[in-house]
Amino acid sequence: MLLERIKQLLKERSMTLAELERKMNFSNGSMSRWNATKPGIDKIQKVADYFDVSTDYLLGRSDKRRYYDLTDKEQNDIMIQAEQLLEGLDSKAETNYYGEPLDDEDKAKLHEAITLALSLTKVKAKKKFTPKKYRDNDNGQ
Repeated sequence: MLLERIKQLLKERSMTLAELERKMNFSNGSMSRWNATKPGIDKIQKVADYFDVSTDYLLGRSDKRRYYDLTDKEQNDIMIQAEQLLEGLDSKAETNYYGEPLDDEDKAKLHEAITLALSLTKVKAKKKFTPKKYRDNDNGQ
């Protein structure tokens, strides 16, 4: 699983395993043997830090790349909050935008902006308030 995850991350960055080995100062071909011989935690942590993911993600223990990534439930809750905010703006009065009523396209754009703002706020709160012992043992990764 470890090597599969690393190869997926490499593909996302259009890199080769050999390039990563050079960047990490690992011996040539050493990472390709990680399925047969398990690397030390220091090497796993170094790769995790490079890709900004948790070691749990690299090892296949979690599908969340970072401890502060939003869960599906959190994303759904944010969508509901954004819709409620828009409904509040739309309550029996036309929502105005610089004196003009909002059309459906503008409402969709406003919904996207509200959703983005709520998501960023939630991630910031998770980074700030998640106790270190729950951060996938990645020292604040």
